Amino acid sequence: MPRCNGCGRDFMHSGFANHYAQTKDAHCLAEHQRQLNEALPGVLEDILHRDSDEDDDTDSDDGDDGDDGPAGPIQFGGAFFDEDLAFGGEVNMEEENEGQGEENESGEGEQDDEEEGDEQEEGNIDYDNGPGLEPPPDPAPAPPDENAEAEADNDEIAPPTGRSHVEQALRQEVHVEHFPSLRAGESLKTTTTAFGTYDQGVNGGEAGNIFAPFESERDFNIARWAKMRGPGSTAFDELLKISGVREDLGLSFKNTREINKIIDEKLPSSRPRFRCKEVLVAGEVFDVYYRDALECVKALYGDPSFAADLVYTPERHYADANHTVRMYHDMHTGKWWWDTQKAVERATPGATIVPIIISSDKTRLTQFKGKSAYPVYMTIGNLPKDIRRKPSQQGQILLAYLPTTSLPHIKNKAARRRTVANLYHACMRKILSPIKDPGSTGVQMASGDGVVRRCHPIFAAHVGDYLEQVLVTGVKYGECPCCEVPRDELGDDYDIQYPFRDLGAAMNALNIPDSVLRAQACAHIRIKPIHQPYWLDLPYANIFFSITPDILHQLYQGVVKHLISWVKTAYSQNEIDARCRRLPPGHHVRVFTKGISSLYQLTGREHADICRILLGLIIDMPLPGGASPARLVRA
Repeated sequence: MPRCNGCGRDFMHSGFANHYAQTKDAHCLAEHQRQLNEALPGVLEDILHRDSDEDDDTDSDDGDDGDDGPAGPIQFGGAFFDEDLAFGGEVNMEEENEGQGEENESGEGEQDDEEEGDEQEEGNIDYDNGPGLEPPPDPAPAPPDENAEAEADNDEIAPPTGRSHVEQALRQEVHVEHFPSLRAGESLKTTTTAFGTYDQGVNGGEAGNIFAPFESERDFNIARWAKMRGPGSTAFDELLKISGVREDLGLSFKNTREINKIIDEKLPSSRPRFRCKEVLVAGEVFDVYYRDALECVKALYGDPSFAADLVYTPERHYADANHTVRMYHDMHTGKWWWDTQKAVERATPGATIVPIIISSDKTRLTQFKGKSAYPVYMTIGNLPKDIRRKPSQQGQILLAYLPTTSLPHIKNKAARRRTVANLYHACMRKILSPIKDPGSTGVQMASGDGVVRRCHPIFAAHVGDYLEQVLVTGVKYGECPCCEVPRDELGDDYDIQYPFRDLGAAMNALNIPDSVLRAQACAHIRIKPIHQPYWLDLPYANIFFSITPDILHQLYQGVVKHLISWVKTAYSQNEIDARCRRLPPGHHVRVFTKGISSLYQLTGREHADICRILLGLIIDMPLPGGASPARLVRA
């Protein structure tokens, strides 16, 4: 950033030149003259020397080099090209050009009036006589030195300091502390694996037929092609209607409907089927689709593809041998699993904890009709996070579809909000009821390798955005769903750490029979008087510990949205949109033809596209009023 040493002020490059041209401060004028005396003679020396040589050359009247060969390259530098200056800014050349005008004019040939006018506007320096702004040619390579190459091979280039520090931290040994009880996660017996169960469940085929329930290998391959690679059900049905095709191929089905019937009825599935129940709310009936939660846990826990990756006991990981720096990465390395394992071991030793992770989010399906769905997903903490986060691994299972109604037939807004919250918790309480008793007493489950353990499915976490967190915990909008931080201080950068909300106080307030007293008690601890939240009776569950950070909205999209809003406030929205439209196309660069100010409901991909071009849009834009944008660009 250019700085005037006379007055001590910082300027943009253009403002720096105007400052020296318009200032009347003696200190600034003296500093300007000093910089010109230091920088300009070195810049113009080669040009003036070349002009004098061209005046002596009588073979060419237009200033060309003729047959003497190309002229040597000009090394541009100094203040005119923003090089070799301590202040690194631009310099107003008008005063110096006026002093050099007569000398330059005496060395120039005859030019037309139009060319003379152009030369006066450009500082009376003829740029056409010398070579262009091409870089100087590379010198011819010297012959290789064998001794120098041998020395270079022996010398290893040291990596950067920061990189060495990171790589050293990644290579360091992880010190593991196992759970002290040897009975934790113990196996009871060995049973048939899931593959054996599948083989037993296949019916309708002949003995020894590995392609059952299909009759032959050809029957199976054609059915698989029709479902996975075929052109479509209609085209496949028309193909089989051709006379003799089905008989010559020896197929056991004659259309796509019969293939679907074989798959649905004769192929066993480890994941349970959906059920449908009706919920009556204020005279209106709504449908809830859900699966048996305990069977979903068994399906994930017993999947053969996860057998080698399941974790059965908690651990503590440390970065040093003294166990002073603890490391957290997967769920079994956290504090919750360790503390819960200790609590369960005191009551029933030999337990295997199965952490239940619930995810829910109301999703809009269409833009023009407002259709939406309310899916609820389930996974287990025994699976590593690398499997849970990949949809292709199928580590998540769709547990239920909740009603998406906003109950418009209830006219009172306060009653409508309370009823929507009560409907949500009533549905979730029904869906998760199968894991209530097994969480306390345990249930035998077989993993994918056939080993049976006494498992305790315990509710561990609920993943959702802030609206979901408010709905699940019952706190009021605008407050923290986990701790007791005051509403006005939420989001402030304070060193004060507020304690988590008291689960016992919340349960005591929600269990008060009288509605008036219950409302008063809930208002005292700043929660809503929800009728029987779904987490109220779940064993070893603490809902205020179970809320996870919303990484997508609060961290990724939240930071980007704040940054875009900040840039729009600092600059003009019209200018930002105009620069977006004028952005030249390029690889991995999206051109927003209508700008970014009018966009809404952005996806993660669109946020990433904006991040790629945001710095390029504002890097050379001055702030209103001539203020320096250095801090904004660095941020």
